[in-house]
Amino acid sequence: MKKRILYGNANYEEIISKNGYFVDKTHYIEKLENLSNPVFLRPRRFGKSLWCRILECYYNIRQKDDFERLFGHTYIGKNPTPLRNSFFVLHLDFSVVDPNGNISYIENSFNHICNTAIQSVLRRYSQWFKDKSVNLKFENSAAQNINDILALISDFDLPRLYIIIDEYDNFANQLIIARDDKLYRELTADDGFLKTFFKILKEGRKTGAISNVFITGVLPITMDELASGFNIAQFISLEPDFEAMLGFTQTETDILLDEIYLDYEIEPSTRKQIGELIKTHYNGYCFTNCNSEPLYNSTMLLYFLYWFCNYKNIPKHLTDLNLRTDLSWIRRLTGSNPNCTEEFVNQLTINNAIRYDDRFLVTKFDMHQFFHKDFFPVSFFYLGMLTRYDDFYLKLPNLNMRQIFVEYFNELHRIDVSTKYAEMMQGFIDTLNIYQLFEDYWSLYVSQLPEAIFQKMNENFYRTTFFELCSRYLSSWFTFNVERSYPQGRSDLEFVGKYHERFAGVRIVIEFKYFSNAELKKMQKTIKNFELRKEDTVQIAGYVQGLKAEYPLSEYPNIKISQYVIYCFGNKGFRVFEV
Repeated sequence: MKKRILYGNANYEEIISKNGYFVDKTHYIEKLENLSNPVFLRPRRFGKSLWCRILECYYNIRQKDDFERLFGHTYIGKNPTPLRNSFFVLHLDFSVVDPNGNISYIENSFNHICNTAIQSVLRRYSQWFKDKSVNLKFENSAAQNINDILALISDFDLPRLYIIIDEYDNFANQLIIARDDKLYRELTADDGFLKTFFKILKEGRKTGAISNVFITGVLPITMDELASGFNIAQFISLEPDFEAMLGFTQTETDILLDEIYLDYEIEPSTRKQIGELIKTHYNGYCFTNCNSEPLYNSTMLLYFLYWFCNYKNIPKHLTDLNLRTDLSWIRRLTGSNPNCTEEFVNQLTINNAIRYDDRFLVTKFDMHQFFHKDFFPVSFFYLGMLTRYDDFYLKLPNLNMRQIFVEYFNELHRIDVSTKYAEMMQGFIDTLNIYQLFEDYWSLYVSQLPEAIFQKMNENFYRTTFFELCSRYLSSWFTFNVERSYPQGRSDLEFVGKYHERFAGVRIVIEFKYFSNAELKKMQKTIKNFELRKEDTVQIAGYVQGLKAEYPLSEYPNIKISQYVIYCFGNKGFRVFEV
């Protein structure tokens, strides 16, 4: 029975029972046991909820007899710790707390969610509680009910409580984004229900009734506000030892892809194209330092693999629609400071790099800083839209995020990318004429740009916006590489014909060069008499040589490579040369 891609499934037991593919991260359980009250932050769709479920199954005393089925195939199943299946487990998910109301409404929602989970603890572990005087009331606060549970555990020497809190900051983030400062302050007040709840957890850790607390979320803001209530938290998000606890490494991804190719009997000759495609779209996240191995966004990768397994071809849309919701985060955050919104989005679209202060990543910050322009890079780092480039700059991690930022750039500058490009794109499909395609891009897209943009222009801007426009209309037939690495350097843009479509084997390699109007004048040349430069032909030939080495004609006889150098001159014009 071949395995299945269970995209979006955070139920570990179901993944095992339905024979789903599973990347084993369980060796991190050993490492976590050496920590007290770890808090692990990662962007959305990085597998946090599944990891919480794995921890629940591992520590749940009720699932001791099921240990071999659930973990026998994993690292921790072969190397279990003494604490396996030793605890009562209280698993809380704060993402379902409703923040749409006044503070009393939010408190009632919070208590309802938590008390429901506490009642579940009593039912699941009834054999331990049945002879005890349990007097929990649903109308009590969650803090009070947990306190009563902890008292029973201490008084009767019951198994300790392991607490998992998933998406700890989710409902608080909704208030932050809504700029509801008053309500957020009420939520995190010293005498508020949330801080009281965490004080009870802190006391439970002190008495030993709580064995440990594991917390996940996205932003460090709320935990900072709760510091006095739970100042025993240990932030491990930026520690190198836990860099790859969530997300997939290249090795893990290669093993997973090899399994899929074998199980689904997919043509091996497509393996390289699929490998480079997923790397450019889903890889690129570095959390601890710029030299760490980049990680794949695991959930986004599984979105692609789900389609790939079921249909054995490349989907037209490589970005899950859920990722489009990240555009709303950009609007909300940058929209809070309209004066710097364009500056921030322009900087990333034009340069794909933005300065940051590393101290801001490791220092907790409050909600007011979150909206300050100096903190935009840090905020987007935690949201998964930026990653480390070096010690001074952050960058967009992959093509998915580049597309999202170009979309917002077009929206901000009111550039039409939807209504007048059909003839242009159909013409390219009929002829594969790069000259005409770029001329149409220049006349239809570049002509709409505001004058101020040309003062900051560079080749990255032309490369990125040309790619984004083409990917909108040509993704049924092509995938794209931007800045793909070869031994001789990185190519600017490549059109890659999908192996199962009409342009299978077609590779179009493009090198962009940019000269400002002043530079062109200084060279004492006009656009018409500008000639192809020798050094540029040598440069692109190096990329093509690297491409041919990866796709030798003996193995890939249908490969057809064409190469172009495109010169852009400020806002004055361009030249396209086929090499």
